[in-house]
Amino acid sequence: MVSVQDAFSILKNNLPAPQEIEYSLLQARKHVLAQTLLSPINMPPFRQSAMDGFALCLHEALVYEIIGEIKAGDTHQVVLLPGQAIKIFTGAAVPDTAQAMIQIEKVSVNEKQLVLEEAVQAGTNVRPIGEQIARGELALEKGTLLNAAAVGFLAGLGFTSVKVIQKPRVGILVTGNELVKPGFPLEYGKVYESNGIMLESALNEAYFDEVNLYEVNDNYENTRNKLQEAFLENDVVLVSGGISVGDYDFVAAALKELEVETLFYKVNQKPGKPLFAGKLKNKMVFALPGNPAAALTCFYVYVLPTLSILSGKATDYNQAKSIAIAHDYKVHNTRSQFLKAHIVNGEAVILSHQASSMLNSFSVANGLVFVPDGSYELKQGDSVDVYLL
Repeated sequence: MVSVQDAFSILKNNLPAPQEIEYSLLQARKHVLAQTLLSPINMPPFRQSAMDGFALCLHEALVYEIIGEIKAGDTHQVVLLPGQAIKIFTGAAVPDTAQAMIQIEKVSVNEKQLVLEEAVQAGTNVRPIGEQIARGELALEKGTLLNAAAVGFLAGLGFTSVKVIQKPRVGILVTGNELVKPGFPLEYGKVYESNGIMLESALNEAYFDEVNLYEVNDNYENTRNKLQEAFLENDVVLVSGGISVGDYDFVAAALKELEVETLFYKVNQKPGKPLFAGKLKNKMVFALPGNPAAALTCFYVYVLPTLSILSGKATDYNQAKSIAIAHDYKVHNTRSQFLKAHIVNGEAVILSHQASSMLNSFSVANGLVFVPDGSYELKQGDSVDVYLL
């Protein structure tokens, strides 16, 4: 049995190298850039109108002659003489012979005559070439997580695809003869299967969308075959249940036959003691406890950081934040604990129903408070390590 910190170290030292892939901009959303990008153009690439109004070739008077209009996207060049103006719309190219723009609300128009309320300074309401970014300047750095704004920014610079860190494909293998799919009658001795959809939902919430679900009865040959299939089709395999010491828990034997290297089995923690982590060449496997709250705790503490590191989003496992506890709390345990908590007003409130089988309190939790093993009392205001969910 290993400690939590030892488990972190073992995992970090055994992760495969992240893989790069080229994706279209839309596919690249929520991926991490694998390259530094320089702007291939000036943005804007021409002097651009910042609003609807009139472009002016300045002179001393407040009266101008209107000679036409320019819409966004028009490509013809217009030459203005001093005292001439042209109607122009937001985003349109400002003629080189216009020194300023005036918004439509600050003028009056009488047929072809434009009268300004006040004089305008040169450069007013004109976006200069390269105001946002100049050609050759840094657009986005390697390691940037691409959100919607980043995708739009790159599209505006003319990019159609980029190299990113590929996200792992994840397989979820659910074991247990006692499990029944929700929606079917629940016989005596059976429970509804919830871990599969719970883990898939947690993965989707974190933008890991390539998820495959495998269901297997507690049968050795079936377990081995489904595990082999999952390893072939995925980069990380999660097994729900079947790893304990019961007569019908076949996962450990199947992993051994498939020559999976054991990184660790059992962690000195509560919940989630019977956690297994292993490696098959460049594939990772986690066999999670069958109890739902224990499985989800292990997912947030070990699996999600693994996926984040492999996809370039994180560099370390220990991602806890120091937060004050909102009340006194007595600790008396031979194992470290991850306690479901609600973080409110910057303080951690430890919730009831901490049993490894209970998801009701987990459903309103937004953090896991980590308390080391021992017998001691935490006082209100003491700092505790919290894994934010």
